[in-house]
Amino acid sequence: MKLSTKGRYAVMAMSDLAVQAQLDAERPVSLAELGARQNISLSYLEQLFGRLRRAGLVTSMRGAHGGYCLAGDAGDICIGDIIRAVDEPIEVTRCKLSQGGCQSQNSRCLTHDLWAGLGRHIYGYLDAVTLDDVISRNPPPPHVPERDEHFQDQFQPTGERP
Repeated sequence: MKLSTKGRYAVMAMSDLAVQAQLDAERPVSLAELGARQNISLSYLEQLFGRLRRAGLVTSMRGAHGGYCLAGDAGDICIGDIIRAVDEPIEVTRCKLSQGGCQSQNSRCLTHDLWAGLGRHIYGYLDAVTLDDVISRNPPPPHVPERDEHFQDQFQPTGERP
């Protein structure tokens, strides 16, 4: 799995805003102070926060005491929304989540459905984790679905095929 720098930095920055909101919900956070705390360049944060603002995840205030605040409660903002706001897909392999092909002539590789399913599970998990979960360092455990009967019938516990 590969999460882009944009995605990682966006989650870090939003987590920082959530912590600051706990300390003083009324005070906007400047990108300069956020960047200093998280070691992210100001120009990079400006790009990210433009996208986060357009997605409705943050609000901005201009002026000498301006900056950014979360647009909602940290418990209502999921990590998946942050990743999507900065337009960064999480790629498990070159197989995309779409039903289209990942090989030449729009055909699908033999493992396409496997990787597409994994990608859906990753996004499902990120959609279940909120900023509040992250800053409380208590993200929910990932839900691992039960194996369906098809797979249980195919493989024995010893690893031998029936």
